Formats: sequence, structure tokens, C-alpha cells
Amino acid sequence: MPGRRKIIIDTDPGQDDAVAILLALASPELEVLGITAVCGNVPLALTERNARRICELAGRPETLVFAGATRPLLRELVTAEQVHGKTGLNGPELPEPSMRLQDAHAVDFIIETLMTEERASVTLCALGPLTNLALALVREPRIASRIQEIVLMGGGFFEGGNVTPTAEFNIYVDPHAADIVLKSGAPIVMLPLDVTHKALTTAARTRAFRGLGTRVGVAVAEMLEFFERFDEQKYGTDGGPLHDPCVIAWLLAPQLFRGRCCNVEVETTSELTMGMTVADWWGVTSRPKNATYIRDVDHDGFFRLLVERIGRLKSPVPA
Repeated sequence: MPGRRKIIIDTDPGQDDAVAILLALASPELEVLGITAVCGNVPLALTERNARRICELAGRPETLVFAGATRPLLRELVTAEQVHGKTGLNGPELPEPSMRLQDAHAVDFIIETLMTEERASVTLCALGPLTNLALALVREPRIASRIQEIVLMGGGFFEGGNVTPTAEFNIYVDPHAADIVLKSGAPIVMLPLDVTHKALTTAARTRAFRGLGTRVGVAVAEMLEFFERFDEQKYGTDGGPLHDPCVIAWLLAPQLFRGRCCNVEVETTSELTMGMTVADWWGVTSRPKNATYIRDVDHDGFFRLLVERIGRLKSPVPA
């Protein structure tokens, strides 16, 4: 299909990561060059497995999946089984993947792809900690000028944090990697908690996925029913935030979102505020603007897009 946007999805599935991957695979506007797994919500051995399980659920076993970093750059790995379950993808009963994990390391794949594809033709969609992207930028600094855009789910300023009072999980897990990415000079779009907390999976929205009557739709409903229980209890809401699909939705329908370009920096020294993303929303410093920081979303339009696209995935039931 002419004009398809080439993307690499860097991810640590995670139920919301899984929905984001399904949204991308269901969208003909996007060409998924590969999926690179990173440690985060659960250890790498589970995130790369989960990525392959989702590709098979979507009926796309030809998708290339690569394993990447097993730990953050400088800190010990913090995971989130209390949110995502022991497997990282609790909820639906999905079979063990039969598709092959690629031999190459995720970081090598990212570098090679960016160095061989046309300049500014590949978008990096980061759904987890930014370790793989930071390693690629450090190993081959020339890729920064070859990236079309880095669109990432991470951070939070007005909304605070979700793993500490000030830090969002993806940034907190590897703040030093996030610091490298934000200082890379590549074009960056951030979808922080400030916007994802406005995209709630209400009971009615979850029913809409189940009502699709497809294997994928039912699996998505089961993922969300498991995933949302943690945030419903935490925030006292009907449903929980659906974070990572906002990244893919922004590529498909940027008119659903509103934000502004500003300076964003990451705290890497204070244990009290480790991983905090400080967004200079009002431009009160002279620090250079380095990211488009998204703050609002048309949540009804977002979920209409999600349900419509997920409904296109009609993978066969395994024998």
C-alpha cells in the first residue's frame, strides 16, 4: 500500500501493549517492520514471548520479533506483575507461540533498519522502558538524525506518577535511558499519564470489544477486564487508563489529541523523585523544546477507532 508509515514497535507486553500491537497490525496505514521486546512490565523472557503470542492472535505470524535488553542501563529491574499478572498478559488463555524469535538482537535490528531505510522514513513507537532505544542511540549516534519520529508512552507531570508520587512506570524503570532519548535531538512525541488517564476502559467500552464476536475482540475484553481491576481499585474509576494504544492512535488520528512542544527533562539523581518527567509547559525556562507533549484526547473518538480497527482482525481459531 503506497504511503504506509514504517514503524518499529519497542514494547514490554503488558495488556495495554498488546492492544497497541493489535491496533498497529490491524491498520493498513502502518507497515510494522519489526517488534523489539524490552524488559519492563515483566522480564524479557516473558515480554518477547508475549509479543509473539499477540502477533499470532492477530493472524500475523510473519511479523519479525526481536529480543532486546534484559535489564535497565544502570539500575536494577523493577517489574509490574501486580498490575499485569505473572505472565504479563494475564486474562485470556493464549497458546504458546509457534512463530520464531529472530536471531538478531533488538538493538542491532533498530540500528540496521534506521541506517538502511531512507532517512526520516522510520518511526520508533516506544511502549515500554526506553533501554533498547538508548542503547541504539549510544552505539550508533548517527541514527538520531535518521529517525522520522520517536512516539513514546511515558512520563507524567500534571497527573503525577503511577509507580511513585512523581514517576510514571516506563520512565522510572530506566530513567537514564529516557534521559538519553530525550536529549538525542530526534523528533519526539510524548503521550504521558496526563493524556492516557483520560482514556478509560469503561465497562461499556470493554463490552464493545467483546461484542465484536471475534477471537481477538474477546481476547482484548479479557485482557482489559484483568488489567483494569488494579487501576479501578487504585483510582476509584469505572475502568482503568489504556496507556500504550495512545501511541498508535496518535499515528493514525493525530486530530484526536492536543498538546504542545516544550522542554521535557528526566530526574536521574534524586531517589525521592527518580524518573520524574519535568515538562516546562508554560515555557518558564530557557531550556530547548525537545518534545511534543500531549495532554488531551478525544476519548470517545479514541475508543471508536480502537473498536473499529480491532474488529478487522479475524484470525482463525487454532485447531
